[in-house]
Parts: sequence; structure tokens; C-alpha cells
Amino acid sequence: MSSNKSSLIQLLQIALGVLFGVFVTLFGFQVRDRIRGQKAMYGEWRKLNLILSEVEKNYVDTLDFKGMTDAAVIAALAKLDPHSVYMPPVEKQESDSQLAGNFDGIGIQFNVPNDTAVVLEVIPGGPSEKVGLLPGDRLLKVDDKVIAGVGFPQDSMVRRMKGPAGTKVVVTVKRGREEIPFKITRGKIPVHCVDAAFMINDTTGYIRLSKFSRTTYVEYYAAVAQLMSQGMDHLIFDLRDNTGGFLDQAVLVANDFLDKGDMIVYMEGMHRARQVYSADGRGTMRNLPLTILINEGSASASEILAGAIQDNDRGVIVGRRSFGKGLVQEPIDFSDGSGIRLTVSRYYTPSGRCIQKPYDVYGTDMYDRYMDGEVFYADSAKINREDIHYTAAGRTVYGGGGIMPDIYVPIDTTRASDLFIACNRKATQMRFASWMFDTYTEQLRTIESFDEMDAFLKKVGIVGRFRDFARTRDGITATEKVWEETLPYLEPQLNALVARYSKLGDNAFYKYYLPIDETVNIAVTAPARPR
Repeated sequence: MSSNKSSLIQLLQIALGVLFGVFVTLFGFQVRDRIRGQKAMYGEWRKLNLILSEVEKNYVDTLDFKGMTDAAVIAALAKLDPHSVYMPPVEKQESDSQLAGNFDGIGIQFNVPNDTAVVLEVIPGGPSEKVGLLPGDRLLKVDDKVIAGVGFPQDSMVRRMKGPAGTKVVVTVKRGREEIPFKITRGKIPVHCVDAAFMINDTTGYIRLSKFSRTTYVEYYAAVAQLMSQGMDHLIFDLRDNTGGFLDQAVLVANDFLDKGDMIVYMEGMHRARQVYSADGRGTMRNLPLTILINEGSASASEILAGAIQDNDRGVIVGRRSFGKGLVQEPIDFSDGSGIRLTVSRYYTPSGRCIQKPYDVYGTDMYDRYMDGEVFYADSAKINREDIHYTAAGRTVYGGGGIMPDIYVPIDTTRASDLFIACNRKATQMRFASWMFDTYTEQLRTIESFDEMDAFLKKVGIVGRFRDFARTRDGITATEKVWEETLPYLEPQLNALVARYSKLGDNAFYKYYLPIDETVNIAVTAPARPR
């Protein structure tokens, strides 16, 4: 009995020895492979360090370490994709402020029609309004720096007027014949993303959205609620040239139109698990007929919203093929104020489309669309016809290269007469609008409704005034026939630019300009549900 027991113990010891040997061998292989992998990875990154170290020890002149580091990072990220980028502190701060919904500044909007900035709008409650700046004021100096009549860059003007809240800046303006210095204490200025919201006719509302910032859903909801109170039963949502922004804001807006369980978007990447966003069924606009306008400048979050509406057959997409950005960036910030925006996943529309266009076309895509005829003919659009997907109702849609609208609207170049082109080259329309404000300052400042504006524009004879202005100021003349052919396109633009100087602001600009916007005209009459 003891002999058998002893034999059994010996067999167990042998078996355990073999298993231990196998374990040690396998563990050794794993450790060896991990060390090799780490060495390989370290070797790849170490090369950069070795090169920079040799430069530091041997270069002939003093080195700009910060500049070299930034350049190395920019070059490295450029090898990934067009949207993974490094941002120095100043650039990052400007980018963040545009999407945050506010920034520090003095609270004005201006344009530069003739080498001198003219105030278009003084933001209500902002620092400039508190000290008395008015629309139409010419900006002459910021502190001691002359910015008028010297070709001063517009972005540099903005940077000089911006600054931390609580700091002071002196802005000197010309008002009539008088030069007035205003000492302004900078403050927090709201950045609105709803550019315009008004009724196009008795039943159709129009909202233009410029970006998806932190305040987008709040602004959108306030605008759509106001239009509903005015009798809106069809919404035209203009996302043209909206370059995107925060994903969550696009999801919130889409949720307002979709039924419970309808997918809005999903995302996934090599290091990011699949994440699905679906409607919760609590949207208040689920039964409102909807038309969305897009073009080649509509990107990212704009495409998420348009794709969700199209794939769920919830509304009609009108315009031209969108930009084609299907990548998701995650911000990574550093202690010196700089940061990177790193692509971590791709997003997909509900039908499974990734609408990201090829990286190698980024430099020439817009030019190619024009030269290939796509902006004139839908059939010329370069989309991947093999990447087929289907909407909820079974309609065919395609992945890769943006979102194709349900109704294609080409660019109309037939109205661009020589007269119109000549005026555009010299910015005659913009300078005329500025001159009109100088001439009718008091009248324009008291106008608060479109009916009042209609009456004013009719009374002053804006077309005749412009013809005289173009002839005397810019030497632009044309035959009566050319004027007659051009005015149907030119007159709404003049009305829009002049009306913008009133309290109606951008609402007036778009209200008067939209009658010559073919995409909007088609959207008004098109069915708000896909056929």
C-alpha cells in the first residue's frame, strides 16, 4: 500500500515538473516577445530623439527648441489623416472659443467694404453697446494702432480687439465727421450659431445654422419654438457651409425629429468600442415636415444630422454633395495651453455609411468638383457606387465622399452678367450699402419690422441710387438692356446689404436675399418627405 502511494507521489511530482517546465517555457516566450515588441516600438520613437539630440549637440547656430518641437509634431500628425492636428496655445484658444458659445471681447460684428472696418452690429448687452458704439461707426484705431486705410488684415483687427474679460481697450471710431475714442472694458461675448430664423411665407419657417457649438440645441429650440408660434408647419433647416462642431449637439437636434429607437449615428475605432446613439422618442418636432439644405461646405456634425434624417426617411435633403468628413476627433490638451485633436474613430450613418472621402483628394476636391462638372450636373458626382446602403424605406444611398442630396440643385451661373461681375470685383454693393447707411442713418436705426423696411427701400429708390453710385464712384456703366437683365439678381442683394444695417440684422439680410436663392426656392415647393 505504501509502495503504491509512493509511486503515485512520484508520478504527480513528474507531472507537475513537466507542467511547470511548459509554463516557464511559454512565459519565457511571452516575455521575450513583449520585450522585443517594446524594443521595436521604442526603437521607432527613439530615432526621432536621437536625431534631435545630434542636432542639439552639433548644429551651427542657436536652436529654437519650441519651434522645432512644434514642427516635428505637426509633421508627424500630418502622416495620419487631414483632421488629426496640433494647435499651438493661441490657435487652440481661438478654436475653443468659437465652439464654446462665448469669447472675451468687445461685442461687435463688422465688415471691411473699402479698407475701413464698418460696424454692422453691436451685440445687445455687450461692452460696446454699454459705452455707445453704433452700427455704421468706422473703426479707425485700436489703442494707438491705426487700422483704417492702411490695408490692416481683418483677422489682426479681431485679435487686437479681443482680450481677457476685465481688460480695457480704446477703440477710436469715425461717426459722421467726428472722431470719437471709446474706452471699452472687455467682457464675455455670446457667439450665436443661429444666424437667422424667420417665416419665409405664412407656413414655411427658415433657420440658418452656422456651426454646432455648445449652445446650438438651446438656440435651435428657441428659434423653432418661436416659428411654431407663428404658424410654421414646414421647416427649412439650412446647414450650407456649416463646418460642424460638437457631436452631442447634432445628436440632440436630430433627436427632436426622430421616433423612439431610430438610430442617429454610431461610432467605432481600433481603440474605441462601438457606440450607438438612438432617439429617445421625446422629440417635440417628430411630426413637423422637414427639409435640410446642404452643400460642399457642410461637414462633420452637419453630415451627421443630414445623414440621420436621410437614412430614417424623415425629411428631404436638398442642395449639393456634402464635404465628406466621417472622422471623429478627440481633444487632448497639454499644460502649456497647446493641444492636439486626434482622430480616434469613424462615425457611420444609420444605414452603415461612412461618408469620409479619400484623404488624397483633400487638396483638390473643391476644384475637381468644379472642373468635373459636378457643381452643375448631379451625374458628374464622384461617389462610390459600389458602397451601397439602404434607408429605412429601402431607398439606395452610397457611402464614401459625402452625402448626396435627395434633390440636387446645381450652381446657377447664367445670372452672372459682366455688369454683376464688375460690381463684385470692386465690392461696389457693399460700399453702396455702407454709403446708404451714412445717408439714412437715423431712418435705418428706427426700423424694427420687415414692413417698415419694405416701405423704406421703396421710398429711397434703391436701384436708381445704386446705378448713380456705381457710375460716379467706380465708373461702372452698362446698357439699359444689361441693367434690366441683371437687376432681378442684383436688387435683392442690394436690399439685403442695406437692410442688414437696421435692427433686423442678419434676419433682414437673409429675408431679402433668399428670393434669388434657387436652393431655397426649390425647398419651399418640394415635398418634405422622400418619395
